[in-house]
Amino acid sequence: MSSVVPIESPGTDTDLARRPRRRGTLLVVDDEEGPRKSLAVIFKDEYDILMADNGPHAIELAQKHDIDVAILDIRMAGMSGIEVLERLKYVNPHIEVVMMTAFETTDTMRQAMRLRASDYINKPFDISTMRAAVANAMQRRTLESEINDNAEKLQELMAELQNQKIEEQIANTRGEIYASILHDINGPLTVISGFVQLMNQRFSNATRLEKEDLEFIKDRLKIINRQVTNCIEISRRYLSFLRRQTDEIPRVSINQLLTDLKHLINVHPSVQQNTFAVQPVAEDIGARMNGTDVIQILLNLTVNAFQCTSTPHHVEITGEVLHEPLDLTQFKDGPETRFLNVEGMANAAPLLKLSVRDNGPGIPADVLPRIFQPYFTTKGPRQGTGLGLNIVQRLVKEGKGALHLQTAPGRGTTFTVYLPAARLR
Repeated sequence: MSSVVPIESPGTDTDLARRPRRRGTLLVVDDEEGPRKSLAVIFKDEYDILMADNGPHAIELAQKHDIDVAILDIRMAGMSGIEVLERLKYVNPHIEVVMMTAFETTDTMRQAMRLRASDYINKPFDISTMRAAVANAMQRRTLESEINDNAEKLQELMAELQNQKIEEQIANTRGEIYASILHDINGPLTVISGFVQLMNQRFSNATRLEKEDLEFIKDRLKIINRQVTNCIEISRRYLSFLRRQTDEIPRVSINQLLTDLKHLINVHPSVQQNTFAVQPVAEDIGARMNGTDVIQILLNLTVNAFQCTSTPHHVEITGEVLHEPLDLTQFKDGPETRFLNVEGMANAAPLLKLSVRDNGPGIPADVLPRIFQPYFTTKGPRQGTGLGLNIVQRLVKEGKGALHLQTAPGRGTTFTVYLPAARLR
């Protein structure tokens, strides 16, 4: 009958599973009681001991407990030791296994080594030899566990650093957008300030107002009122971007966002000798996405287009409204195309289709599969961080949109963004 041997006090399988593990766990599997008890006595002061007299119970214990090393007898009634070894490795590939038998054959040794047994001991075993074999197996298990833990921690650290880099890049781009907002507001404020000063100079010492003075004031107040309205609209527009959720009806049109984007790009250092054009959308509509994120997606794609070559070239942004869902079956990844976020896209009309097109050299086939990876860049160290397209991918996914890339050597590249849209309020 199968059993679990307690170390210091009686306990069940469940008790052992719940106890905090302070030392390695050793599983002994043998259909003979004598060898099982002998091994328990040898190792009880060093490890937590689990024992089973057949293969099925050994597999059951491996499923319930985190076992470090197992000692298996090869010849057992029912399931053989080789079969148990194979099943244990299936349950937990990291378990180290020491095989023992009184009937050693070349074939069984070969099978055991193929299944990655760590050692092979003959019965009757020598205590020092068995101790050494188990100690070596336990050390290998411990080292492997530490390596895996360190690898996981390293992956977590790299992911955290990557997220921080992306967030920093997003913050930097949003800083540029908000700087543009301040620039836009500064214009109306300058006009207001100038007219207020002008009226103050003209009427500060006046004791009475003539008819022409009243007309002057009315005219200047109309101009001031228009500029105040401009400031309020700019403020409201961008505050609404921060406050609303993606499922709310948009307040700001895509054409207004394209106008803001054009102002931002006109002063961007990446423009250099390149030409640039923005075509308004014929049917004005709003995107169901944070407005600053829409601008950031288009800005990153446009800057990427500017930087595709040092030779002067043309970049153009166009858009249209789609009144039917996309036929996703027509989009196939190939050597010159990529379609991202098929599964996560909210493919329901109306959809906003925005394209950023350049007539540059195109993207080489060996580079295309990697362009959305973080930190991947073909540009010089001063031209980019390799995060721009990765941020685009992330924002498109968060907005339940999709991204279609088409490129051809010598003919240029087109990035097309599909976003959920809604009529303006």
